[in-house]
Amino acid sequence: LLPKEQSHLCPVRALAHWIRDSKITSGFIFRRMASKDRPSADENTSLTSEQFLEMFRNNLLDIDIDPTPYGTHSFRRGGCQYLSSERRWTLRRICEWGGWSAEFSNLTIVKYLISWNDDPTERREDFLNPNRAPALKCFACGRSCSCA
Repeated sequence: LLPKEQSHLCPVRALAHWIRDSKITSGFIFRRMASKDRPSADENTSLTSEQFLEMFRNNLLDIDIDPTPYGTHSFRRGGCQYLSSERRWTLRRICEWGGWSAEFSNLTIVKYLISWNDDPTERREDFLNPNRAPALKCFACGRSCSCA
């Protein structure tokens, strides 16, 4: 359970809300979707990755984002980027969390942290700008950094 200020990111709360709202009491929690975006009444039919991807891409279209570059692996990448950028986890800790090898000879983790379709968090011309506003002390890592 994440703290209340991060409740919008908390998978425990999200799962609890889904179970409550879907009224599922047995069988698969994530079932094949039936008509009117309702979970199937058949508790033995799970949601397929293809169905999930279709719904995810439809959600992206709903908010005017081109879904072409996104797939189900986007969630793993997003999790890695969040843990690195926002939570300030080390590469070793992210690898342990994701079940990846911490042997950094091939740097697979870099594929998850950096991509051509990422939004920059800082303007390039501000990297060494002495007149840039100072960073505040970060609530997550306790350092003075731009994530505060």
